[in-house]
Amino acid sequence: MKENFQLLDGGWDQAIRDAVAADRTELQVICPFIKVRTAERLLTGKRPDVIRVITRFHLGEMSDGINDTKALRLLLTNGAKIRGVKNLHSKLYLFGKKRAIVTSANLTEAALLRNHEFGFVASDDAIIQRCGEYFDSLWECAGSDLTIERLETWEKRISQTFLTGTRPSSSNGLPDEGVNAGPIQAAIIVPPLVSEDRQAFVKIFGEGNNRLPLSHSVLDNVKSSGSHWACTYRLNRRPRAVKDGDVMFMGRLVENPNDIMIYGRAIALRHVVGRDEASAAEIQLRDWKKDWPVYVRVHHGEFVSGTLKNGVSLGTLMSQLKSDSFTSTQKNARNGSGNINPRAAYSQAAHVHLTKEAFSWLNQQLEQAFMIHGKLTPAELEPLDWPTTATA
Repeated sequence: MKENFQLLDGGWDQAIRDAVAADRTELQVICPFIKVRTAERLLTGKRPDVIRVITRFHLGEMSDGINDTKALRLLLTNGAKIRGVKNLHSKLYLFGKKRAIVTSANLTEAALLRNHEFGFVASDDAIIQRCGEYFDSLWECAGSDLTIERLETWEKRISQTFLTGTRPSSSNGLPDEGVNAGPIQAAIIVPPLVSEDRQAFVKIFGEGNNRLPLSHSVLDNVKSSGSHWACTYRLNRRPRAVKDGDVMFMGRLVENPNDIMIYGRAIALRHVVGRDEASAAEIQLRDWKKDWPVYVRVHHGEFVSGTLKNGVSLGTLMSQLKSDSFTSTQKNARNGSGNINPRAAYSQAAHVHLTKEAFSWLNQQLEQAFMIHGKLTPAELEPLDWPTTATA
């Protein structure tokens, strides 16, 4: 094997860092999915003189968190020219005339740091030239350059779809704004990303006097709670700590034994006074909302199939992690004062704020539950009530 050609199935973060350092005259990227943290690493140190990027402009994927508008904004503000191609699946990274990387890895944390992703790094002149020719040919038929104004229009449109809870069948009406540059491939289906660098909460549904049996259907519970598009709170408990993009795990009080079973998760929108309050029609549909009229709207909900028994026990989480279950008990334990018992921390609370350790544990356990029992399907969720577009 030549020294100027290396096969890799990992270590792509370092390979890209080394390549950027080797030649900063021009950076050319073909990559379907780009996240802001990896874009930041591309720009670490002296910025490349010229940056050209070909990616996907599918607004539905942006709303799912697969592609990141923040990453596109960062690249644009650093002088990049960006174009979009429909059905793009290639990954090519060119660093001036010094190095080419062809890999299965997208510019995401998982791909660069954790996944097995196969490809090569080359400094061979012939390989770099051929890769450059491929880039230029795709660039020429990739349409016009993205502008900040166009990106802001997309962000507003995506924000509006989140307010309606992401109805399954419609794909939110969000189109692919890229250019058709050639033969159409099969659609790429990637689940929404739940990033553990966000805050996470367990939203507790039900009260001590109306616990459900473990045999209760998750679908029926989603129907009755409306948790496919909103988490509800009392007027005097406005959820000001929840921010856009935080993760809400859905928990239901159950009996025999008394516990809270986590049956799903969704992505939160921060609470906005006036916008996120139950309407008269919504109270008529669920009369208990007269006492719980305040919303944290959510989107991209995922729920375990079957019964509440198939969910994840919050009691087990607390038994294993103890004071590291919730941010309040963890802080008290470190300070040496205050309550450190997680079971006392959620008493009378509408939600509890998870620590990073608890977030990771619960995410893994829920993924395992999804793998074993499956998820509620779009066909099951579609007939549920969905809100109309709210005023942002």
